Amino acid sequence: MSDVLSNAKIVIRGRKVIGGVTEGEALVTKDLISGWGGINPRDGSIIEMRHELRGQSFAGKVLVFPGAKGSSGWSHYFHLARLCGVAPKAMLFTRMNTKMALGAVVTRAPAVTDFDRDPFEVIETGDWVKVDGDNGIVEITKKAAG
Repeated sequence: MSDVLSNAKIVIRGRKVIGGVTEGEALVTKDLISGWGGINPRDGSIIEMRHELRGQSFAGKVLVFPGAKGSSGWSHYFHLARLCGVAPKAMLFTRMNTKMALGAVVTRAPAVTDFDRDPFEVIETGDWVKVDGDNGIVEITKKAAG
């Protein structure tokens, strides 16, 4: 039986960026996220016109995305989201750059990258995800079908 059809947890491993342990519902996008002009730091919503998650909020979610795009203002907007209490609970991303590294630090949420499996192949929006940033372990419980 495949991982997707099994009730067992799927475990992927990566590299710690920011430590800590949390869990929550996944919000997944294969689109890079722009901070400055791409998110509303007051409510954690994606506001970029052509983004697939436009209108959805990452507040309190485990945000699964490739990484940051745009200017160095990216980290400032995610820092503001944290100050407003609407930051992601955790961040799982596949492309590390300086914007992403600083954004992860100022968001202060567990963050993991450099996975042993492609997270976009196993995590879908609505899945329950436990992130152990200290050990780079991500446990995925698939959302109920239907």
